[in-house]
Amino acid sequence: MRWVGGFIDWFDSRTGIRTARKHLLDEPLPPGVGWWFVTGSILLMLLTVQLITGVVLTFYYVPSPEFAYDSVRYIMERVTFGRVLRGLHFFGASFIVVAAVIHMLRVVALGSYKKPREVTWITGVVLLLVILGFALSGYLLPWDQKAYWATTVTINIAKSGPFGEYMAGVMQGGTTLGSLTLLRWYAAHVFLLPGALIAFVVAHLYLMRRHGISGALKPVAGPSKPFYPYHAFKDTIAMAVVFSLLITFAIVFRPPLDAIADPTDANYIPRPEWYFLSLFQLLKYFPGPLEPLATMVIPGLVVGLLFLLPFLDSRADRHPMKRPLVTGGFALIGAGIIVLTYLGYKDTPAHEDPARWTPLAIAGRDVSQNQVCVSCHRPGGSGNPIAETRARKDPEWLISHVRDPQVIAPGLRQPPDGAGLGFSQAQAIVAYMRKVRAGGGEPTVTPDEHAAALVLGSYCAVCHMIDGEGGSSAPDLTRAGSTRDAQWLREWITDPTAVDPFANMPAFGGVLTPEQLTAIVNYLAARK
Repeated sequence: MRWVGGFIDWFDSRTGIRTARKHLLDEPLPPGVGWWFVTGSILLMLLTVQLITGVVLTFYYVPSPEFAYDSVRYIMERVTFGRVLRGLHFFGASFIVVAAVIHMLRVVALGSYKKPREVTWITGVVLLLVILGFALSGYLLPWDQKAYWATTVTINIAKSGPFGEYMAGVMQGGTTLGSLTLLRWYAAHVFLLPGALIAFVVAHLYLMRRHGISGALKPVAGPSKPFYPYHAFKDTIAMAVVFSLLITFAIVFRPPLDAIADPTDANYIPRPEWYFLSLFQLLKYFPGPLEPLATMVIPGLVVGLLFLLPFLDSRADRHPMKRPLVTGGFALIGAGIIVLTYLGYKDTPAHEDPARWTPLAIAGRDVSQNQVCVSCHRPGGSGNPIAETRARKDPEWLISHVRDPQVIAPGLRQPPDGAGLGFSQAQAIVAYMRKVRAGGGEPTVTPDEHAAALVLGSYCAVCHMIDGEGGSSAPDLTRAGSTRDAQWLREWITDPTAVDPFANMPAFGGVLTPEQLTAIVNYLAARK
């Protein structure tokens, strides 16, 4: 194999590869460097995974409102290992945020931002902002309900800052969220931010190598050791453990995909991902003219203090107990973020879980098998089976069509009696179609839950809302059991005027069978 050595010698004479290897792997590390110093390598590994999976996802993703949602579903359902691929990218974003915060806290705890590493710290803060920018810009790309409405909130927040209307115009690209918005956020996500990320990662690594790592808090006697193999072994073990955890998440848990974006759905309550939930919750405490305090002033002060930290705390002491203002400040901010995140998570409505079937969607599955529907929507019929239909019309059009299927342009006339289904049943079918399009698996429900869902989908949804679906002219039933017990509910549903003489709700005691009445009463009483 003498020729192999000859080739390596020739290649080294042209490229200097042996010198580069020595420079990369033989970096001397101060004694006392422990496992806490693997956080940077973990973060770099996760960023690499995110970059690779992002590139592969762009092979199939279509950045247009007409096809973005379906292209994401295609990746998850048709591409080999597509669900795992998107899972790595989706859950990888959360892993990166956690790893970046842990890495920053390690730097703060060990005082590694102090002289001469001030600029190294600043590039790290910029990288943290770039990572959050990735998370934010990736929101809109699936073009589902969560993406659409969370982005709407983000653009409205941008309006409250300096040059608000101009910044919102740049982010939105038009008068409403649409093709230009999606294209601009896609361009930022796959072109602008990756360029910034690579540039600042290179700068951060260069500065880290130039000044070296800070080492242990107290000097440890002994000679320095090269990075390879001593610390490289720790890095490899830590990265393998974290990657194993990430790929386990990607395999076990389905990355969420909500219903397709519906700009007409005024009932949808947007909630961002957990790492932005604290800022979203903060908005609740600064309403109206005070909103800029939550959107710009407080976050701006926190980010500004992060940038200035090496200059505000320039003393030589590195021990956290000797820096009570820094340690206490980070503890206070961290506790505030945790509390706000918890409160925001607690307020998240039930319909935000895309894997959960709502009662109307469960009812719609049965209603869609009605003879009125399957006379056309069946294999070989004039329309695809409803379970296979990818509706591109708005909910109002679909509801009108279900109620009056003979009219080519629904809404031109009042639906005649017996021509189609009732309004509540139409809403149930629309809820079912939205759930099917979101790729939800078959629901697992008990017979009693199934019976209650059919009652809700056949009668109640005309006026009542439940889990964000249905009418709005009567009380929301999502948490009906928190204010009414089973006995009251039974009496009210059977004959409302017996409970309240001025009630305008019709009596259902003669409409529902005893089994249906018991099922709906027990179901609503359990929703607390």
